[in-house]
Amino acid sequence: MRQEKLFIPVIIAVILAVMIGLDGFYTVGEQEQAVITMFGNIIRTDTAGLYFKLPFIQRVHIVDMTTHGTGIGYATDKSFRNTTIEDESVMITSDFNFVNIDFYLEYKVSDPVAYLYNSDNPEAILRNMLLSCIRGTVSDYPVDEVITTGKNQIQAEVRDKIVDMLSANNIGLQCVNLTVQDAEPPTEKIIQAFKEVETARQARETVINAAKKYQSEQIPAAVARADQIIQKAEAVKSARIAEANGQAVRFSSMFEEYRAYPLITKQRLFYETLEEVLPNAKVIITDGNTAQLMPVDKF
Repeated sequence: MRQEKLFIPVIIAVILAVMIGLDGFYTVGEQEQAVITMFGNIIRTDTAGLYFKLPFIQRVHIVDMTTHGTGIGYATDKSFRNTTIEDESVMITSDFNFVNIDFYLEYKVSDPVAYLYNSDNPEAILRNMLLSCIRGTVSDYPVDEVITTGKNQIQAEVRDKIVDMLSANNIGLQCVNLTVQDAEPPTEKIIQAFKEVETARQARETVINAAKKYQSEQIPAAVARADQIIQKAEAVKSARIAEANGQAVRFSSMFEEYRAYPLITKQRLFYETLEEVLPNAKVIITDGNTAQLMPVDKF
């Protein structure tokens, strides 16, 4: 009887020890963090390792800290086929057209305490925030830019907006990366129209490049011709100036002679002018009554 009485407490003690060991010790993985609470209050946060807590009193909440990914505007099934979610993917643009645009979001837990206690469903809140950012950004762009040249700009703007919203709302999640997967018109007819627009845009770029090439070839030749014209004009200008200076010097010299001998100078100028104007004329002197006129050059 005494042995049986001693055996029962031992069994109870062993059971309690096993229960304490099972509930008291816990491990945290490399990509996890643990939030320890007691009576609803947060005691501490543990990283990777083996830890002990007060059994049945303290609780352990394991949080996965790895990076997760999700599609916005589409869903992927088990066969890795994408299915469009029109409620998420269809957006309206600034020129009042509709467009299907898909994003891929990579996110992870940044604050395990905020992730557990600041909201009921942080992933759903993150998704709604991101959809709001996408719709607000796409509505600022015309449809052709959303489908063609504006994807990178839209992607950057949406990423900045969601980062700011997550920081302001503090739901314990952070955006790791965000990429535009695809953007296309919602109907086949519009898709074909936009293909034609893109073809026309490429043709326009080809014409512009050809015009720029022609411009780069013609401008140097035009500059060279302009330099030749300028140089010729400068030469004519210099000759005219030199001639004018010479005429001015000659006039000054003649004026000085005129001041000294006005009559003689007048006569000389008269004869010189006649020689220039009438180089082959013959000078005849007569008194008006002479019967026979004799040219001066005969004497």
